[in-house]
Amino acid sequence: MTTGTGRRASARRPDHTGRRRCRLPLPAVETAADDLELVVDPARRTGRTLLAAGVEQSYVDVADPRHLEFEYVRRMAAVIDLAAPKGRPLAALHLGGGALTLPRWLAATRPGSPQRVIERDPAVVDLVRRALPPLPPEVRVDVADARAAVTAAPPARYDLVLADVYRAARMPGHVGTVEFVAEVARTLSSDGIYLVNITDLPPLVFSRSQVATLRAVFADVCLVADRRMLRGRRYGNLVLAAAHRPGRLPVRRLAARVAADPVPGGVLHGATLDAFVSGARPASDATLGAGWDGFPGGRAG
Repeated sequence: MTTGTGRRASARRPDHTGRRRCRLPLPAVETAADDLELVVDPARRTGRTLLAAGVEQSYVDVADPRHLEFEYVRRMAAVIDLAAPKGRPLAALHLGGGALTLPRWLAATRPGSPQRVIERDPAVVDLVRRALPPLPPEVRVDVADARAAVTAAPPARYDLVLADVYRAARMPGHVGTVEFVAEVARTLSSDGIYLVNITDLPPLVFSRSQVATLRAVFADVCLVADRRMLRGRRYGNLVLAAAHRPGRLPVRRLAARVAADPVPGGVLHGATLDAFVSGARPASDATLGAGWDGFPGGRAG
């Protein structure tokens, strides 16, 4: 969960994962153990940023859950917006909770959507419950490991699975393998969509491996990112979307939507995604055991 928009570049600098690290002191709303803070956005009175060790994790507008500050979150929301009729409730499993930005947004835009959120850090759950507006009753938050929760989930239960899982600024390797993705696919309905947020550095080795991993399981996959990232000019976030059947993803409308964003994005799909992923190999539990740890670059150490 990373970079935001509408901010002064002088106020923060990105760390090596693409997340933003605060440089100027901001008024804290609440603090907790593990260097967790909720701070007020000086540019938006109702905005709250969740920080872990000074690095942005989530952003929530306490007055308007429809407001999505971070561009990668807007890209994930765009896929959801375009993939199902407006207002239709969708059953969702969120892997990684943070300040619960997307669960709040989904509850506001698609009332009645049954949602389960998996967050591994109880300190995050406690801070968010104490300091942010309560969630509607159809949103359930559990402290658990993401892979264990997916493995235990019933088949075809969800319309959406959204993964934004980080541990110490790294995506844990065990949620980026073919075996894990196959379990996600099992939990999705026939029209279900899997969305993943990843961070990467040029030359995007990790992203290519993750695309190959999703393609080993799903028939339709696309990648959405800042155009500068796709040109290999910066680090940051990429969103991967995957579905069971070919043609399920709303690629053309998605490309138009993200191109019009304040931070313009591009979409790779079909032949352009073929070229992007050429030569990349899927990650597996076996490669994880050999030292692949889910960090950009592909190997531990």
